[in-house]
Amino acid sequence: MKLELNTTPAQFNSLQDEWNALVPRSAINEIFLTWQWQTTWWQAYHPGDLWIVTAHDDAGNLVGVAPWFVERDSRIVRTIGCTEVTDYLDVLCSPDARPTFYAALADFLIQHAADYSHVNLCNIPEDSPTFEMLPRSLSERGFAVEIKQEDVCPYITLPGDWDQYLERLDKKNRHELRRKLRRAENSRDQGEAVDWYFVGPEHDLMAEIDRFLSLMAASHPNKAKFLENPGHQAFFRSIIPLVADCGWLQLSFLTVNGNAVATYLNFDYDNRILVYNSGLLPETYAYLSPGIVLLCYNIQHAIARHRSEFDFLQGNEEYKYRMGGQDRAVKMLEASRTT
Repeated sequence: MKLELNTTPAQFNSLQDEWNALVPRSAINEIFLTWQWQTTWWQAYHPGDLWIVTAHDDAGNLVGVAPWFVERDSRIVRTIGCTEVTDYLDVLCSPDARPTFYAALADFLIQHAADYSHVNLCNIPEDSPTFEMLPRSLSERGFAVEIKQEDVCPYITLPGDWDQYLERLDKKNRHELRRKLRRAENSRDQGEAVDWYFVGPEHDLMAEIDRFLSLMAASHPNKAKFLENPGHQAFFRSIIPLVADCGWLQLSFLTVNGNAVATYLNFDYDNRILVYNSGLLPETYAYLSPGIVLLCYNIQHAIARHRSEFDFLQGNEEYKYRMGGQDRAVKMLEASRTT
C-alpha cells in the first residue's frame, strides 16, 4: 500500500473519479463524503492546511482516503467538513484494505507528529469500523485515544405503506398527524389553495434557492444569524446546484394561495432520504401546521418511492421523535501522542 499526502486544491480536484468510485464501497456511504460535498465545503471554508491522505494498492487503485486538514490556529487534525454543515463523516476505504489502511494512517500520524497538536475526528456514525480499527492501531503506537458521543441522528426505517407507518406511532401522535393533514386538505374547500411541489427541471433553481434561504432565515433567529455568515451562504448556493446535477436533490415547498410557507431541503442518496434543513413562516398560516404537513408529504413520497430510510440527521428536536425517529449516535475520536 502506497500512502501519499495531497496538500493542494489541484491534487484534490484530480481525485474526483477515483474518490467517488470509492465512496459506495466504503463502510460509511454518505453524501457528505462525496467528492462534490467535500470540495465544495473546502472552497467555502478552507480553515487551514489541506491534508488529504490517499492510499493506492500495488495495481494503482485508490483503496483509502483520509480527507483531513490541519486547522490553522489550533493545529488540530480534523476531517473536511468538521464541524460546519455536515452530519456524517469518516475515512473512505475498500473493505479488503481496512486493516492495512488504518495501521498505515497511524504510522503516518507518527511520521508527521511535528506538524499537528492532536487529532479530532468528528461526526463518525456509531457503526463505523473506524471505532474498532483506528483506536487499536493508534494505541499500539503510543497514542491516547478517547471516543465521545457528539450528537444523535434520529431516523425512521420506512415500511411498505403510509398506514403501516402511522400504526408505528403512538395513538396521540398518530391522531395529531391525521388531524393536521385533514385540516390542510379541508382548507382547500374553504378558499385556501394548499399545494406542494418538488423543485425540478421546469423550475428556476436559483430562484428556488433564494426562496428556500428566505424561509430558512425566517423560521428561527438562530438560522437567520447562521446565514449572515458569508461562508455559509456561499456553501448553500454552491452545494445545492451540484447536488441537483447529481440527481440527489429533493427540495420541496408547501404553498398556500401560491405563497411558499414551508420548505425542506432533503437529499435522496443511497436509497435514503436525508432531511438536511428546513424553513417556514412561523406566524403566517401557523394554524395549518405547514412544516409538519409538508414533512408528512415528504415521508409519503419516500414510502411510495420505496426508500429504505428517512433520516432527520443531527439534532434531538422533539418533533423528530413524534414522527417516529429512533436515535443513531454520531461520535468523535480524539487522539494525542503520549510517547
